[in-house]
Amino acid sequence: MKILVFGLGALGTVYSCLLQNKGHEITGIDYPPVVEAVQQTGVRVTGIWGDHHALLTQAASNLAHIQEQDFDLIIVSVKSYETGEVARQLRDFISDKTYILLAQNGYGNFEAAASFLPPRQIVLGRVIFGSETINPGAARVTVIADDVILGSPANLIDMDILQNIAQICSQAGIPTRSSDEIMRYVWGKIIYNSALNPLGAILEVPYGRLAEIVYSRNLMDEIIEEIFAVLKASGQSTMWDDAESYRKVFYSQLLPSTAAHHASMLQDIQRGRKTEIDSLNGAVVELGRIHGTDTPVNRFITMMLKAKEAMSK
Repeated sequence: MKILVFGLGALGTVYSCLLQNKGHEITGIDYPPVVEAVQQTGVRVTGIWGDHHALLTQAASNLAHIQEQDFDLIIVSVKSYETGEVARQLRDFISDKTYILLAQNGYGNFEAAASFLPPRQIVLGRVIFGSETINPGAARVTVIADDVILGSPANLIDMDILQNIAQICSQAGIPTRSSDEIMRYVWGKIIYNSALNPLGAILEVPYGRLAEIVYSRNLMDEIIEEIFAVLKASGQSTMWDDAESYRKVFYSQLLPSTAAHHASMLQDIQRGRKTEIDSLNGAVVELGRIHGTDTPVNRFITMMLKAKEAMSK
């Protein structure tokens, strides 16, 4: 397949490297310093999935600089607050046979992309393996909690197509499957990330430490409780009946497998970058406002994270 990976950060590096090594033609898009490094030394992946290195078919800092423009698949792996702008750039770039996979955190990516791109061509991904950027074009896979899940929020894409994309990713070494209930999986990750990511960034500790201290554990409990109240008010179902049943799985299964992981928001703050808080706890606050459900703890966590983000600049 001819695949464009838009964003060669930690996640995009993993996808581009493993898919290129499986024989696909990969084009990478990122900022000039990253592109220069990738053009000189290629992309490299280390960690729990082994050591891999690949020279991409091409890399560029602008869509206008790409020679091949007939892509079967575009993987968008930028930050969630960049989704709308990337989709706008892709609007006149795709064909009616191109599928766009949104492999990002948080709520609202599909809606932002659908403002510019046909919803029947947008694949939403729930990615729950962790990777960290070591250097430009180099990433380390640190943890995996479950397969990547692919789906169409409104079930506008034939399952055979979704399964084919999932198989291609799995064959490259990224465990992936498809589902006709993608939003239930996406919300599962939003709950997980909203409970762990901002607190891990604010307190600067790995995820496992948050569960060991009664005060941070209580905060996570309240974050989860509020999210389930918002989901109930909005009519969105999840894999769990209520907050209590989710917490049992969260503390016994989900958190232990990523206990040593450090929050991506902390990495963003340390590098002076904007975080994705508005697509996680911030999105919960906004949805709560829309549906008449108060979310004081999520609001407080959002403000604290934004304060820390602002102080780091």
